[in-house]
Amino acid sequence: MSIKKTLFLILDLILIFGLICFDQYTKHWAVGFLKDKPAYNLINGILELNYLENQGAAFGMLPNQKVFFVFVAVVILGAVGYVLLKLPDHKKYTILHFLFSLIVAGLIGNMIDRVRYDYVVDFIYFVRINFPIFNVADIYATVSAVILFFMLLFVYKEKDLYFISFKQKRYREYH
Repeated sequence: MSIKKTLFLILDLILIFGLICFDQYTKHWAVGFLKDKPAYNLINGILELNYLENQGAAFGMLPNQKVFFVFVAVVILGAVGYVLLKLPDHKKYTILHFLFSLIVAGLIGNMIDRVRYDYVVDFIYFVRINFPIFNVADIYATVSAVILFFMLLFVYKEKDLYFISFKQKRYREYH
């Protein structure tokens, strides 16, 4: 592994660690200042902080499925870890390192809650659109996944993604 590649991976780990710490800090703050209290309006009628213990997935789906959610998170983490290890150290892949690091931080942030509490602490609520209550880790994972989807759809071509192929033949075709 090249020094540049090693540096990318170290930076990925530092970013992931920092993002997880920030997510856990915000959840700790929410428990301390929002739990068992009325919602706190940040922008009247638009945005409020409202404590919720979410035992399900997005929108509260599949409640009380801790083992399933942890299993899915571990599988996704394994796949993302594989891709991060395989990502070339070229400059054009830097944004992918960042997006995958955000996804990992979001998954781990919520997985910590599930393992520790059997629920995820949610507290951010967009009142105007009645959007489900969410947290910082959800923002990491969702926003980065959406950006990643569009980048893979419109920016990167198949030849740019040779590194995730399991076939050596395809790798040789592009080099």
